[in-house]
Amino acid sequence: MSVSPDLKTTGPSPVAAAGDGESLLRKIDRADLMRTAFVAICAVAVALGLTGPWRAAPLIAIVGLVVGCWPILIEAWEDVWHRRMSMELSMLIAIVAAAAIGEWITALVVTTFVLAAEILEDLSLDRGRDALTDLMSFLPATVQIRDGAELRTVPLDSLRPGQTVIVSPGAGVPVDGTVVLGRSSVDQSRITGESLPVNVEPGSSVFAGSVNQVGALEIEAERVGAESSYGQIIDAVRAAQASQAPVQRLADRLASYLVYLALGGAAITFLVTRDITATISVIIVAGACGIAAGTPLAVLAAIGRAASNGAFIKGGTHLEALSSVDTVIFDKTGTLTEGAPQVVAVHPAPGTTEDQVLIAAATAEMYSEHPLGKAIVAQAQARRLPLGLPESFDYEPGRGLSAHVDGRLVQIGNTTLVPGARQSADSPTLASATAVHVATDGAFMGTIFLADTVRASACQCVADLRSMGLRVVMLTGDSHVTGRAVAAEVGIENVRTDLLPSDKLAAVDAERAAGHKVAMVGDGVNDAPALAHATVGIAMGSGTEVARQSADIVLISSDLADLTHAVRVARRARRIVMTNFVGTIAIDLVGIMLAAFGILGPVLAAIIHVSSESVFILNAARLVPGGRTGTRSRPQG
Repeated sequence: MSVSPDLKTTGPSPVAAAGDGESLLRKIDRADLMRTAFVAICAVAVALGLTGPWRAAPLIAIVGLVVGCWPILIEAWEDVWHRRMSMELSMLIAIVAAAAIGEWITALVVTTFVLAAEILEDLSLDRGRDALTDLMSFLPATVQIRDGAELRTVPLDSLRPGQTVIVSPGAGVPVDGTVVLGRSSVDQSRITGESLPVNVEPGSSVFAGSVNQVGALEIEAERVGAESSYGQIIDAVRAAQASQAPVQRLADRLASYLVYLALGGAAITFLVTRDITATISVIIVAGACGIAAGTPLAVLAAIGRAASNGAFIKGGTHLEALSSVDTVIFDKTGTLTEGAPQVVAVHPAPGTTEDQVLIAAATAEMYSEHPLGKAIVAQAQARRLPLGLPESFDYEPGRGLSAHVDGRLVQIGNTTLVPGARQSADSPTLASATAVHVATDGAFMGTIFLADTVRASACQCVADLRSMGLRVVMLTGDSHVTGRAVAAEVGIENVRTDLLPSDKLAAVDAERAAGHKVAMVGDGVNDAPALAHATVGIAMGSGTEVARQSADIVLISSDLADLTHAVRVARRARRIVMTNFVGTIAIDLVGIMLAAFGILGPVLAAIIHVSSESVFILNAARLVPGGRTGTRSRPQG
């Protein structure tokens, strides 16, 4: 059967609608359903003896064949015009041949089966397309923005980064941005795959396509239009629509070969047996539709399933490449780690508490733009400690900061600045942390340790990848001590540290030269060359624009669990396609032999053809996310 290349890119999802009670019949094209029913009725009528006015050429059979074969004829003619062999053409030949020898019931039954198979194929492919486009009905056409003290309603298309958007309870979030006012719970399952609502507050990131649930929010737009999560979904749809994976091209070629095999087998059968019925049966039994339709369905469904869990794959080619990778290379900062320093420990001096150390340091650092200073302030605010403002401060690059707080001198920095500072990294867990010492009026208060913390999903991701038989490597520009500490925490043994961007690129090229198929996961500008050179480049959604553009796959929520899920889906899609390949070839070869020896008649051959085709299409349709596309599912196969 032929596969329409057009994908829906707008409008509500039929799958979602079906979930709300839409019947299956409403999803079927009524003209196709009526045509199939009419041909079936004609077949029953001829079988009951209604053959008038000419017994040799029953009018009702002729009308039924003309009505039923019209769409098959159109598709077959297009294939002839483009000089390609197709199942439509071979089935049309078989139907015409059956009618020519007076096998009217056979011709009508085969036509009915072909039309019914077309309906099943269209339904399955629609579900595959819906898996990609389900998010698109959740964005509003207009948005409310704050313009000074005034609220205005503007079209979504006119929204620009930096504008403040008002999102009411129950409304869809129209942009990727940061909450600046309000607290709420947000259902972002359609973007990240997280099944539970996520609590958000000022400073929290939200994604376009998610749904605000309980409280009004004001969101500063950061990415709108094509740059938002929604825009990336559109890009994924367009890429899947425009590209054809190598396995799909192979499926098209194999389908043509099977048609040629059937026609060749039919010719040999006729020359040897002179049995026209057996010859027609040979043509009918061979079906490549399970491959021709099942392969693009598997690709579309797999991309949709990965997208429903936050991994946007930019086309079938990249899906196929991901299914065959044997090595996953991670960047460290911003990929395995959060990419921002956080307070991991506070060691107060004797007679001093952790809160006293944090209050002194955070008050002195209140105006600081340094990442370490910001992290200290954030930790003190998270503990809800009472903070003041420094009366004056002086930053000394390479040493630290001195500030006057309530008339007292607070010094924060390394041992060259802080009197009485001592190295207190006596815990192995602090080997990779940065020590910031604090003193007040020359009296040492304690040490604050800061480190780039490992992502919550990193350890499980590495363990899962290794359980799937993948080699896991970490490349980082950080020092040997820091790199080794993070690698040990997440469970990676193969580590290379102190690397420049050119060194990362060379490492990826060396892995590929050694015969490995490499997935590179990164987030920064310095990762972009390596992402582009890898077999599959995978960018974190929180990473730079350059990294996202260079990558073949984007993890929108930057959850590494989505990487594991995408690999599993890609591998499962490959297994399904290969199963369909082998199954179709085996059934066709056995069926052709049985038909050639007269064991299969035309009707039984048609039943086998359509049944095998339906099984293989439904096998591919198993990848389509069931029900609500956004619910996170972790298939183990």
